[in-house]
Amino acid sequence: MTINADKIDRQAKRILRNNDRGGYTVPTSGLYPYQWNWDSAFTAWGLATFDIKRAWFEIHTLFTGQWDNGMVPHIIFHKRADGYFPGPDVWGVPRVPHTSGITQPPVAATMIRAIYEQDKRYGRVHMELVYGRLISWHRWFMANRVEDGMVAITHPWESGRDNAVDWDGGMGNVDGSGVGDYTRRDTAHVDPDMRPKKEDYDRYLTMVYYGRDCGWDEGQIREGSPFRVADVGMTFILLRACRDLLMIAHDLDHLTDEIEGWIRTLEAGVARHWNPDGFYDSIDLRSGDFSGSLSSASFLNWYAGIENDQMAIHLHDILDRVEFGVPSFDPRREGFEPLRYWRGPVWGMMNALIAIGLEEQGHVQIAAKLRKDTQRLIAEHGFFEYFSPVEGTPAGGGAFSWTAAIWLTWAGPHARGHF
Repeated sequence: MTINADKIDRQAKRILRNNDRGGYTVPTSGLYPYQWNWDSAFTAWGLATFDIKRAWFEIHTLFTGQWDNGMVPHIIFHKRADGYFPGPDVWGVPRVPHTSGITQPPVAATMIRAIYEQDKRYGRVHMELVYGRLISWHRWFMANRVEDGMVAITHPWESGRDNAVDWDGGMGNVDGSGVGDYTRRDTAHVDPDMRPKKEDYDRYLTMVYYGRDCGWDEGQIREGSPFRVADVGMTFILLRACRDLLMIAHDLDHLTDEIEGWIRTLEAGVARHWNPDGFYDSIDLRSGDFSGSLSSASFLNWYAGIENDQMAIHLHDILDRVEFGVPSFDPRREGFEPLRYWRGPVWGMMNALIAIGLEEQGHVQIAAKLRKDTQRLIAEHGFFEYFSPVEGTPAGGGAFSWTAAIWLTWAGPHARGHF
């Protein structure tokens, strides 16, 4: 098909402007009415292609939600949005602005570095302002969540991959029978067959209530929570973020010893994520068992600067079986669902991270294929949250901010295609 790149570029910019709520950008109207952590970082990267000042504003607004201990929450409730569940009253975090009590994948340092590289003359002031906040967030991760060099999550929502197969074992320890009645809002916007199941949501809420009852105390949660999983995606993302933070530190002439230590720790942790069955995998820290899930997050090793021939073999084999990039779960395995959230669909921003990592490690041809596949998905089907990797069927929310952002930064014909 012939792509009208100028027209689609305009559509992408319009989505980011329409999702702007005055200093922060929602992922999409209705379904996600607040500022989400990693969505916002991707959005800032996209905004930087046409409005660099607004991109920095997005970043600064994100860090208004940072806790005193350094943690940056996964949702910041800047304004009331009636009907969203679970809202700030459920999370019970006593601060302003109200936030959730958990974090999300720390892509911010990587995206901020990409923005800074485009805007070094005027961006240095912004970079100096945000640098300490990034250090504090990474320091919080290293102190509270890194175990044997791997990043632990305390709730599936922290991973950004809510219902991934990676969490099935750990969530099996969670009793969701006592959460009571509640009304989900996501299924009012999206086909329930494309979202997590009710039994998943019952367990999600159980874990929210557990954290709230602990006062979001990391020590209590570490000791008593039934769910604690070393997330392979979080480990790779934090490792990459630390590498980018190190480059920023060099540029700003800050001390680097602490960051270099973090990188060494996380590099050692990567080896522990290696499942003897031959792929990078998450680990249930309560049982010590691997999840047995070869997911799109498993292929973030190149993004983290880690070469692996066996992962390349898996990647080539999987791409031969689907049409549109890296599925969120291995299509060769039982349980693959091409339209259910993180149990099969392909996500444009995951394609972008994987492909950028591949290109940086010299795998130019396969990186180009992922970019072309994602370009075709968006051009043919629009700016949806995710898609079937088999047929390209659009799914989830529409007019989605991070899909628009990666079109402008990486997937579109006019995009740079790298950080």
